[in-house]
Amino acid sequence: MEERRYRSASGASIALRRRQHSASCRELAVRCPRLRLRSLSAATSAAWLAAYGLFALTENSMVLSAAIIVTLIGLIVYLHFMKIDQELLLVIGSLGIQVTSVYASGKESTTFIEMSQVKDVVINEAIHMQKVIYYLCILLQDPGDPQGVSEVVPLFQSSKPRLDCLIEVYKSCQEILEQRKTAPQSSGIK
Repeated sequence: MEERRYRSASGASIALRRRQHSASCRELAVRCPRLRLRSLSAATSAAWLAAYGLFALTENSMVLSAAIIVTLIGLIVYLHFMKIDQELLLVIGSLGIQVTSVYASGKESTTFIEMSQVKDVVINEAIHMQKVIYYLCILLQDPGDPQGVSEVVPLFQSSKPRLDCLIEVYKSCQEILEQRKTAPQSSGIK
């Protein structure tokens, strides 16, 4: 297992972990920055101080109770549905590509794409707020048109790695896709 440090598009430190299970099976994991206790404490304190200010004006204890409940529910929703700690890409040449997002709460969201649906893996670019952002995506083959693309599936949407990290992931994916293209196709049972 090999781990390298990179930067995200926003400048945050991220880590790329590569694990090669076999010649045609690789796992690539991008770890996002952890939730910082300092920023969490600052946001919670600001919300509770504002609630205490309202309590001092209104002298209604329901304001404090509501602020505590809303803050806790908001934190749980953020950790369970929004804050992604790790994004994994498992490429198996004979089966397909599995994309997994691991949330801060421990919840996992997994998508599997069969290799027969994969046309290619490419690095694409987008312009966002006077800035060029690169992202890795899977092009899915159009069943009606072998030359066409039916869908574009973007990868690493939460971590947003910079181009140098994306190039390493791209090369790993292309090695496996090339093996699949050059391998002799079995013609079935005779």
